[in-house]
Order: sequence, then C-alpha cells, then structure tokens
Amino acid sequence: MQNDLLKYLPGLDTLPEAEAREIAAQIPVESYQKGTLLLKAGEVSYICYFVLKGCIRQYSMIDGEEKTIAFYTEQQAAIPFTSYTQQVPSAHYLVCAEDCLLVVGDMSQEQDMYARYPKLLAITRSMMEQDFGKTQEAFSRFISSSPEERYLNLMDTRPELFLRVPQHQIASYLGMAPESLSRIRKRTIKK
Repeated sequence: MQNDLLKYLPGLDTLPEAEAREIAAQIPVESYQKGTLLLKAGEVSYICYFVLKGCIRQYSMIDGEEKTIAFYTEQQAAIPFTSYTQQVPSAHYLVCAEDCLLVVGDMSQEQDMYARYPKLLAITRSMMEQDFGKTQEAFSRFISSSPEERYLNLMDTRPELFLRVPQHQIASYLGMAPESLSRIRKRTIKK
C-alpha cells in the first residue's frame, strides 16, 4: 500500500525518501466497491478523497434526472470543495463509478499532517493550484465549445472514460442526450 502511495501521490518523490515513507505510512487508504455512495446532496462533506485507483462520479439531481458534473480518476482529488471547506450542505453526490482505492482525509487530520510535515503543505498547495488551473481551462473550453467539439475534446484528453463509464453518463457530462452523443459518434467515425 505504501508503495502505491509513493507511486501515485505527485510530489512525495521530491521529499527525502525516509520522510516520504513516513508520511505515506500515516495516510489512510480505503477500498470501496463500485456503486458506493460517498456523499449525498444535502450532507456536509467532512471527508476528502484522492483517487489512487478507480473512478468517482460527481452528479446533481435536476428535475429528477442525474446530471454528471465530473469524473475523478487516478491522481485526482475528489473534494466537494465548498461543502468541505465551509462545512455547508453539498449540492452534489459522489459515487464510486468503479471499484476504488482512495486516500481518505479530513480537515483535522490534514492540519495535523501539515503541522508535522510543512513541506507536505507546499506539495498539496501545488497540486490544488494545478488542479484548479486545469478545471478553469476545461470549464472555459466547455462553455465555448459545440457539443461535437466537447465530444472530440473528451476523446482527445480522456479517452479512457469511454471504456470506464456508461455512455449515458458521458452524454450527461457533455451536456447532451444519449441519442445526440450517439449521432455525434457516428458522424465523427465517418470522417
């Protein structure tokens, strides 16, 4: 397990090996089965996750229909940020879309680790800044793209999702009906 953490947590490799192993030994890792609901809308998120293996889907319920907001896969943090940091009810659900191996943390545990390992705070901050930048860029690209461009971009940047999650969830994530996704796929295959 410790080797998995050292392999998948970016930045730990910049620390002296003994310190990285010490930190990895204290980080809780849990296995969850596909379908496990990690957070319900309306609950306050006291836990954050980092995906070592697997896929977590974030979604909202709108007019009785699930609307996929994000897929978190290997080396991504799945944190309902506002709920977690401000301790307010979440507007979203988090569910394991696959069997998952996750780092599981909470605010007090994080603060304790940062106090004992100040370099860990810098590593975590760097990871969050990079993730935030990627999220902003992806959102900007999504808003300014046509449905076909969204599909092509997802095929280019995260093609593994098409093999890992059901097509209706990908369609929802792309902001279209499953039938529209099917038509776009057929059109792009012909090109």
